[in-house]
Amino acid sequence: MTLVLALTTSSLVFSAANDPLFINLSTDEPARASMAINFGKHHSSAGHPLTIFLNDKAVMMGVKAGSTKFADQQQALSGLISSGALVIMCPICLKQAGYMESDLIAGVKLGGPQITGEALFKDGTKTMSW
Repeated sequence: MTLVLALTTSSLVFSAANDPLFINLSTDEPARASMAINFGKHHSSAGHPLTIFLNDKAVMMGVKAGSTKFADQQQALSGLISSGALVIMCPICLKQAGYMESDLIAGVKLGGPQITGEALFKDGTKTMSW
């Protein structure tokens, strides 16, 4: 019985080699945002499909108006997008910040129930939040 319990619970602790990673990024603090993006980059390069969801204050990392303050983060996001990562912008947060879809940096997708839900609820998805 103990062996069965150990084997069952151990499968909950470890991820499979290709489990997706969903990062919820809501901060506008450059150092914290870079930590999140670099965490995602590391795991993406290890084979985990990556989604970064920009919401709340992180909106500025996904819009052209943030290019001065968030140049490093935008460059990192662009590199991740080029390598196959999905970067999604919260549409309500974008609107509340006073921006439109046309203000997004290249490659950032406007979220919604379908695109965000598909990434978040994909089997095996692990989530992190900054």
